[in-house]
Amino acid sequence: MSVTVVLGSQWGDEGKGKLVDILAGDVDVCARCAGGNNAGHTIVVPIGPDRVKTTFAFHLLPSGLVNPACIGLIGSGVVVHVPSFFEELDALEKQGLDCTNRLFISDRAHLVFDFHQIVDGLKEVELGGSSIGTTKKGIGPAYSGKASRSGLRVHHLFDDTFADKFRKIVEGRFKRYGHFEYDTEGEILRYKVLSERLRPYVLDSVAYIHKALADKKRVLVEGANALMLDLDFGTYPFVTSSSTTIGGVCTGLGIPPKMIGRAIGVVKAYTTRVGGGPFPSEQLNETGVHLQEVGREWGVTTGRRRRCGWLDLVVLRYSCLINGYDALNLTKLDVLDGLAEIKIATRYLVGGKELPGFPADLGVLANVEVEYVTLPGWESPITAVTSYDALPENCKKYIAFIEDFLGTPVEWIGVGPGRESMLTKKASAV
Repeated sequence: MSVTVVLGSQWGDEGKGKLVDILAGDVDVCARCAGGNNAGHTIVVPIGPDRVKTTFAFHLLPSGLVNPACIGLIGSGVVVHVPSFFEELDALEKQGLDCTNRLFISDRAHLVFDFHQIVDGLKEVELGGSSIGTTKKGIGPAYSGKASRSGLRVHHLFDDTFADKFRKIVEGRFKRYGHFEYDTEGEILRYKVLSERLRPYVLDSVAYIHKALADKKRVLVEGANALMLDLDFGTYPFVTSSSTTIGGVCTGLGIPPKMIGRAIGVVKAYTTRVGGGPFPSEQLNETGVHLQEVGREWGVTTGRRRRCGWLDLVVLRYSCLINGYDALNLTKLDVLDGLAEIKIATRYLVGGKELPGFPADLGVLANVEVEYVTLPGWESPITAVTSYDALPENCKKYIAFIEDFLGTPVEWIGVGPGRESMLTKKASAV
């Protein structure tokens, strides 16, 4: 069981990239299993002989690539916008990251085209006031094409019938949305060039990953988005278009559940989300502003400001049930440094009665009464702290409360943006 999985446990933006970067130093392969370039991971690491701190922004590529001995694999469940793939790769290499011969794409991965991005915007306009708040990267329309069996996959780029298939799909979009401005023939020519550049990166990812596992290689899977954005278990319809759960790892990479050794949930020390949809612990007050400003809560991919609120353990309990985390990584704990009191959401009530789980009906979710537990803050900076034992006592009590409530140990604690700002903690008996 040499596969370790890192998953987002809330609404995304938990800081998965930093843990992936740290763990990737001890693995052979870092794989993406779902999503596309709508994901965004920021990693700050020292680069070059002078160890210059460099900020890398990952969107589609596995962020484990920051470690020079790690191979990046984009699995079959990912949707790939080829121009963005090369834009991101070129930007990383310009920053000094050499990815030569260590980045591969599944030939079964579906393709995102520019017309998908146009359609993404048109769909949002159609929804009007009920818009989902997508990144408009074409992810949803690409997955829709996949589900309706009208998509194109990476291997189709090297097929003589690609041009005809492409024209047919675009004509179908014209019939559905009207004749929007799009140069179909120019795009076909563009992809003729792009496909030749892409060819060296393409392989049979199922054969590749199973050979790696047979050879006792260590595989790290980097989840995209998070549990509450899952197509089935998230706050539908304000979700992404793929499976962001532990199940999506198996379907997105073609590996059986028994190959997964550990599942790690990444948890922000408070709660954020982007886009629309109910958000029970959201704080539209000074606390919300504090979390947004101190936590620099705006998106890597979109620049959108995130909505902020207290940590919600109802959400996290639901997340733990579905993904079965073996351990948690608590991130951005330092953002709470300046607060005298910290609240944690522990129960949802409707009509004075506690809900037994997380509700499917967003009408119910929008009207729950949230019950909080209030803990004292530590009101001292923790960014310079280098060990768990050196954390303030009230900080440790906050961590212990989370562990006890969820019955899942916190093993990593993020206290700052850099790679060195991750504390490790021995698993407690919870």
